[in-house]
Amino acid sequence: MTGPRRVIIYTDGGCIGNPGPGGWAAILRYGEHIKELSGRFRETTNNRMELRAAIEGLEALTRPCPVVLVTDSNYLRQGITQWVHTWQRNGWRTASKQPVKNQDLWQRLLAAVARHEPAGGVEWQWTKGHAGEAWNERADRLANEAARSVTEDDPVDRE
Repeated sequence: MTGPRRVIIYTDGGCIGNPGPGGWAAILRYGEHIKELSGRFRETTNNRMELRAAIEGLEALTRPCPVVLVTDSNYLRQGITQWVHTWQRNGWRTASKQPVKNQDLWQRLLAAVARHEPAGGVEWQWTKGHAGEAWNERADRLANEAARSVTEDDPVDRE
């Protein structure tokens, strides 16, 4: 499942209100090495923060490698494993012919994932949020701290 050569990335994102001030976090683990990342936006959505957490985690890796990305977001996991390829075939339109929300971040995520394909790709794992999984709980705390620390000088993140 998660052999010694894989990087494990735990991600989370959220907002205070939706839309509202938001934060994202990614924790990268490789053996005993741990790197924590987080960021914040003055106005954004929960879904954009979940996407950003995955993007930032994958983009932080300095070279292609096999990755296990753990998320508590069904939107993120189902979007990248099920929906995104249909959206691409349909010209970034949903089944109801509406523009796909967050297309900019989905495209950036696809590029980040593709970078790791030659090395074994990205395996997407879902975990139940707030269920006691220590690394998921840590990512949640970091994302919430980021959202609570938003200032007027922070950027806006929306389509």
